[in-house]
Amino acid sequence: MSDLVISERDRLQYFLDQQRNAVLAVVDGLDESQLNTPVLPSGWTPLGLVRHLASAEAMWFQWVVMGTRPQVTWDDGIDDPPYDPEAPFTTEHSGAAVIRQYRRQCEISNEVLQSRDLDAALLGEHGLHWPEEPITDVRWVALHMIEETARHAGHLDAARELLDGATGRGPR
Repeated sequence: MSDLVISERDRLQYFLDQQRNAVLAVVDGLDESQLNTPVLPSGWTPLGLVRHLASAEAMWFQWVVMGTRPQVTWDDGIDDPPYDPEAPFTTEHSGAAVIRQYRRQCEISNEVLQSRDLDAALLGEHGLHWPEEPITDVRWVALHMIEETARHAGHLDAARELLDGATGRGPR
């Protein structure tokens, strides 16, 4: 029996980081053309999906947990178009800019997760409705982001295989 005690927060952080690392590993090595190639009829691109994950990090940890305006700045001179919930996940930003943004949003999310008690009430509004599972605290947001990131890491895995045949990328 080990004397090592790992906190719930550290376990949540570990699993969230594992999924984030999987996302980055799956898209690593794709060129701009591949990053922007939709492989499924819905039209999303690998880069657009990573862009979506960056937005989800900002929305859930900054807007919902902290109740603050997300810190999103782009260094490539391209402004984001207005949000369209019906549009597929695509982006005009470069691969490098999206990866930097995703990494930055993950860093900010980690700071938020480490600064708040898991049972702390949310300071912002999410505007979403999950009738079977009330969105009440920081723990819920951390668990949701593990699920959201893992789901899209799997989508990216399949897209990568369709794009160039690569499989088994990232931590498992």
